Amino acid sequence: MNPIPDDPRAPAFMLSLHDVAPHSWPLYRAFLAELEREEEGGELRCTLLAVPNFHHDDLAERHPAFCRALRARQDAGDELVLHGYYHEDDGPPPHGPAGLLRRRVLTHEGEFSALNRGEAARRIRDGLAMFYGQGWHADGFVPPGWVTNSEGRNAIREAGFAYRTDGGAIYRLPDERRWPLPTLVMSSRSAWRRRLFILLNRWRMFYYRGAPILRLALHPVDLRHEESRRFWLDTVRRLRRQRRTVTKRRWLLEQSRFEQRRAAQ
Repeated sequence: MNPIPDDPRAPAFMLSLHDVAPHSWPLYRAFLAELEREEEGGELRCTLLAVPNFHHDDLAERHPAFCRALRARQDAGDELVLHGYYHEDDGPPPHGPAGLLRRRVLTHEGEFSALNRGEAARRIRDGLAMFYGQGWHADGFVPPGWVTNSEGRNAIREAGFAYRTDGGAIYRLPDERRWPLPTLVMSSRSAWRRRLFILLNRWRMFYYRGAPILRLALHPVDLRHEESRRFWLDTVRRLRRQRRTVTKRRWLLEQSRFEQRRAAQ
């Protein structure tokens, strides 16, 4: 990994790969291999959001080759993040229109949207135990679906993570200092959604062209469809010519150090 630059204000982007699990890894492996064969652009560093037991049916520990592959990515400079435990909303049923919208319309994956503090803490402990058992490190936590309740946020903070993220920001822990994260994300469940989100993302690229950081939030389903896969390949290639790539943890360190230097002046 390159040293942290003297000027943390240099434009950057994060390549954030969601729902990394044994079943999804072949898609990501092929996607990254295609990008890494290219000589254009600087180093390509990713943040891999790993799920210990995706939907109760894809236990990472049962796939040694997958675990070794992620450890190798980590050793090469990528970051691994704990992304829930099951990545499935199996908590108490939602109540009221707002809960139904948040947990049954916008996403069905909000695992930490309704858990009590004890259950949220247990899943975090189990997830970290799996990480450490495979030689993985986790400085950050990203709740599935980017949603969590106050009980879950308390459990995340108490677990000792350096940060958490949601759909719009990164939060340094434990003080909850917030930095906005302009984000490109796809909805690839149907052809019309893919076309719509490609247009929306192109607009966001233009609108946030001067932002210090951009986050690309990829999901496995994006890579199963040629038009969304091609959009992500082209977007990463373009941004590599314009910005440096950083992991979430590295960018957070840069911002914190910059604030410390500024405060000392």
